[in-house]
Amino acid sequence: MPTRTWTAGERERILALGAAHLARTRAGEGGNPADEDVRRIGFAEFALLLDSDAACTALGEAVRGG
Repeated sequence: MPTRTWTAGERERILALGAAHLARTRAGEGGNPADEDVRRIGFAEFALLLDSDAACTALGEAVRGG
């Protein structure tokens, strides 16, 4: 079976989404993580530098179940 090759943009999107899910989990019930939380977690956990737009996009996708 061939190995899937991800583009840099796809890798960033996947890691940003992971950071957004972690931010939501760490915020707990009723918590409302901000894009700053996603950016901080993305850097701390994945060595990923996200801009505010990418963090907001990932957080929105995580909220919608992505």
